[in-house]
Amino acid sequence: MWFRLLTVACALFLLTAQSFADIKKKVAAIAPSGSVLVLDAKGNDLVAQNVDEPFSPASVAKIVTAWLAMEVLGGDYRFETRLYVDDDRILYVRGGGDPFLVSEELAVLAENLVEAAGKEPFKKLVVDTSLFPEALRIPGIKEDSESYNAPNSALAANFNTIHARRSGKKVRSAEEQTPITPLAVEQFRARGPSGRGRISLPQDDLSVGARYAGELIAEFIAKAGGSVEGNVSVGSVPDGLEPVYVHQQSRDLAELVKLMLIGSNNYLANQIFLQIGAHRLGEPVSLEKSLQIAGGLLIEHGLVRDIKLEEGSGISPSNQFTARGLAKLLDQFEPHAELLRKSRAGSRYKTGTIAGVKTLAGYAVTSDHGLVRFVISLGGNTGKTRFNLLRAIERNL
Repeated sequence: MWFRLLTVACALFLLTAQSFADIKKKVAAIAPSGSVLVLDAKGNDLVAQNVDEPFSPASVAKIVTAWLAMEVLGGDYRFETRLYVDDDRILYVRGGGDPFLVSEELAVLAENLVEAAGKEPFKKLVVDTSLFPEALRIPGIKEDSESYNAPNSALAANFNTIHARRSGKKVRSAEEQTPITPLAVEQFRARGPSGRGRISLPQDDLSVGARYAGELIAEFIAKAGGSVEGNVSVGSVPDGLEPVYVHQQSRDLAELVKLMLIGSNNYLANQIFLQIGAHRLGEPVSLEKSLQIAGGLLIEHGLVRDIKLEEGSGISPSNQFTARGLAKLLDQFEPHAELLRKSRAGSRYKTGTIAGVKTLAGYAVTSDHGLVRFVISLGGNTGKTRFNLLRAIERNL
């Protein structure tokens, strides 16, 4: 009896050793210069190659932002936009950095505002963006019209972008739920492609995005039975004026983080990242405040040498991680693993792509080791290799 058990145990050991050898050979063959780390539930190395070499994480950095957000703000946190009406029926909208003021959300905001303030016309609409300083710039964001380079702002609609269709000088909305506004037409004529496309609002004048959000709010107020008679401008809420309505984002932070991770939206990521600093250290937001809070948490968890952040989306190549450090952070983030995209095999993962670097990190489902943490960073121009490695991890461990 004991001899049979010993024989089975030896056979299992040999099979396990063979599987380790197979996966290590595959990693070495597929990605000889890449960083690859796989850890079991106890933190033991299953695969380890170039694990202490720094690499640019690209959008995998959003996992760190997600962890920081859940630690500092909490999953039930909701962004707020405050609306004020003075005695002259001037409407003031103070942006609170809500990253998900899409058209459908603005429609809800407008309906609730009209219900609270009445249908009497507003004389004009003033947008207050004082939560975000004018000089705010995110490293890695370029001053062009690409939607992934949209500037961050205290108040912006549809991720500070315009989705439209242009034919000659005629511009119309490419979204049924989004009215076209004069400023949208002007911007798309000047900076949009021929045909259908999405452009960011300009970096060099953040008031453009704020005024566009104001124009959309005015359109939705009209749909809700109210009206704005005058123009939309940027200004400040008068001292002492109390809000007539405070709009809370319909989605809590946990849902926004999930959308950020799955959609890999840079604007959404940095809006959340900037709120982390303001929440702990007070207004206005600043990149320095958020980096200070992030640095403190990374020190607390022994990660400051292995995870160096410049911003929260991964668009800056100056973000630098090691596979060992990111795997440690994945251990902290594991309670929120369901916020990540799911593979056919049940693994959870986040991709990252930046010039010359392809990354993949998360939690792989394996037959012999259950759920394991993995980090993959590869050079080159193909993104398929990282998924080939993930499948090899799933099948061989």
